[in-house]
Amino acid sequence: MDKLFATLPEMEPGWVWLTGAGPGDPGLLTLLAVKALGSADVIVYDALVDRSILDLARPGAVLEYAGKRGGKPSAKQPDISLRLVQLAREGKRVLRLKGGDPFVFGRGGEEALTLVESGIPFRIVPGISAGIGGLAYAGIPVTHREVNSAVAFVTGHDATGEVPDSVDWASLARGAPVIVLYMALKHLGRIAERLMAGGRSATTPVAVVARATTADQAVLETTLSRAAAEVEAAGIEPPAMVVVGEVVRLRAAMDWMGALQGRRLEPDPLGLRRRDQTG
Repeated sequence: MDKLFATLPEMEPGWVWLTGAGPGDPGLLTLLAVKALGSADVIVYDALVDRSILDLARPGAVLEYAGKRGGKPSAKQPDISLRLVQLAREGKRVLRLKGGDPFVFGRGGEEALTLVESGIPFRIVPGISAGIGGLAYAGIPVTHREVNSAVAFVTGHDATGEVPDSVDWASLARGAPVIVLYMALKHLGRIAERLMAGGRSATTPVAVVARATTADQAVLETTLSRAAAEVEAAGIEPPAMVVVGEVVRLRAAMDWMGALQGRRLEPDPLGLRRRDQTG
């Protein structure tokens, strides 16, 4: 392992590494992310970075919280970007650590543009997005060739905090067999109404995966028309991913974490093999 790490690029003073920490489980970190954690002078991290990941920081590294939470006091994005510039100009090795992937609804692009404008050298280190890795930990594949040939990743709110009007919800309802929603709990009822108005069935399977890949992971299986009410009744709070589509039914066969706790898995929940045999 030491030989492998020796081949990886070094984190230089005055550089910023925009790095994805994955959905929560430290085992899902990339090698470059681990190396950055062990090299950085300052780690500027967001609210979705699990504490177990921060525990991997080198002794003496300064941890600066720059998280955002809807409806709560949060750092302003321009201030965060300028802070990265300031730290780099001080000659620090700066790790900007974001949950998931920095370029998937993570505002990494905004920070990168600020670094470019300020002449700060940087590296992008991708991470596993919660919309893929988090659902996999829930036993839900975002694609299955017998179910869907397309998947849409959509944010549940825009820069104003409201349901994005820039999204053509009717076209999305008709054209995307699987829809993965980030940051959607607050407006889940309104989003469901728009999808149903666009033609999506009220009985479409929905899963809500909260605190994905962590020891506190919780999964709620429901339907499009009932999702908002059942999320509220269950007391589910962010962070959570929402997936809409028939792939949710495959969880009956692929809930590998549930199987570790004794859940009996159903081999063919969609009747695909039976269909092949009779077809």
